[in-house]
Amino acid sequence: MTSPYDAGAVPPPGCPAHAGGTGHATAGVPLYGPDFAADPQAVYRRLRQYGPTAPVELAPGVQATLVTGYAAALEVLRSPEKFAKDARRWKALADGRVAPDNPVVPMMHYRPNCLFNDGEAHARLRQPVTDSLDRVDPNALRGYVEHSADTLIDRFAPTGEADLLGDYAKVLPLMVFQQLFGCPPALGERLVEGMSGIFDGVDAERANALLTETGLELIALKRRRPGADITSWMLAHPVQLTDEEMLHQIVVLMGAGTEPQKNLITNALRLLLADDRFAGDLSGGSLPVEDALDEVLWLDPPMANYAVHYPIHDLDFGGVRLREGEPVVVSFAAANNDPALVSDHRAGNRAHLAWSAGPHTCPSKDAARLIAAVAVEKVLDRIPDMELAVPADRLEWRPGPFHRALAALPVRFPPVPLTVSTPLPTPAPAPEAVPARAHIDDTHGDSEWNASPASQALLSSTPQAATSTPRATASARTGRRRVWSSLAAWWRGR
Repeated sequence: MTSPYDAGAVPPPGCPAHAGGTGHATAGVPLYGPDFAADPQAVYRRLRQYGPTAPVELAPGVQATLVTGYAAALEVLRSPEKFAKDARRWKALADGRVAPDNPVVPMMHYRPNCLFNDGEAHARLRQPVTDSLDRVDPNALRGYVEHSADTLIDRFAPTGEADLLGDYAKVLPLMVFQQLFGCPPALGERLVEGMSGIFDGVDAERANALLTETGLELIALKRRRPGADITSWMLAHPVQLTDEEMLHQIVVLMGAGTEPQKNLITNALRLLLADDRFAGDLSGGSLPVEDALDEVLWLDPPMANYAVHYPIHDLDFGGVRLREGEPVVVSFAAANNDPALVSDHRAGNRAHLAWSAGPHTCPSKDAARLIAAVAVEKVLDRIPDMELAVPADRLEWRPGPFHRALAALPVRFPPVPLTVSTPLPTPAPAPEAVPARAHIDDTHGDSEWNASPASQALLSSTPQAATSTPRATASARTGRRRVWSSLAAWWRGR
């Protein structure tokens, strides 16, 4: 039997098979399972035989049109008069062709937040998000990420081995989220568990219920006892968000700030440890970490396929007829690697679509990049002689239509002795330990997220670990380890 991934199985543009379903073949190419996860770029190359759009299946029974062309993706993202974000327009879900318990529904169904609304409703819901994010001082954020990273690195540095995903990249965004949103650790862990379940499509209905229950607990806590955090600032915003709106604002912000963030950190670390192009010396004047982030955001963006839109009316697009209310999914990963792009130079080039574009451009892209850059720099600074514990081609990727995510990133290194580090700022305490506040005035002005004498103290780096002990010549890899050792010395100003 011919696989849908075989090039010969893809009908050429203009074939009558394009006529049904979403404007293409009724049965689309699957974007789930281990085959797609192992090499999505190969799938995108084959899908381009359709033209700038192609028929795909996001999960069993969920048909969609995937936009693979860069220019076509920009047109979708920048044309709210043609393509709406409001998932209540999704006809297949409304008429029962897609079951409510389908694993991709929690990522796609309507929520009253800024991601799933258009026009004035979108502007109203987005304003509290952008205003609250603008109150976060990037210097204080950098300081907190540095201290959080040091705390996590201290746990595995003496052991000589780690899973940089499970031990580091997965936990660090959670610590930052808890601090930014004033979220007690127990609630934060449950929120991350729910969000991870939705991304993976594993028991997504239970994951969605866990997100709802836990998010409402956090909102109730912050209404009783507001603090200097994003949750309290959004609650106090003049637009007066309801609890339901607040819940779904938190869901979309957490979705953007934890799962994609950990994948950006992990994918950048994988690239830096496995790709010889990022082992060059520092004489060129560019920091390899920044180049790696640019490469990941172009080639392997953490959200590979998303930005679901719905045609407002039937329309001709990319050589096919798109039907009103059928999902059109933008492939950031495929569009970024469109052969029609004039240049493949990615270092320093920020024209990628990893943060989306148009009215729904990610409002926290600067903070997300800062967190990822600091996280990557810190671990390579503290443990410069790190290497992958398995060959890069044996690393496993988590299946799922939306994300580009490793299952683990095992590394080994000479054990690094610890030094005494500055204590980490205390995250929000558990609900019963939060002191009562008489009013909401302390959500304005100076805080740990605004420039203040207390926050400036966070900006001094913690004492660095001693240089790792030399390994035997027979076990050393040529070139790369010396480069990272040089980077560590340069970072410390030596």
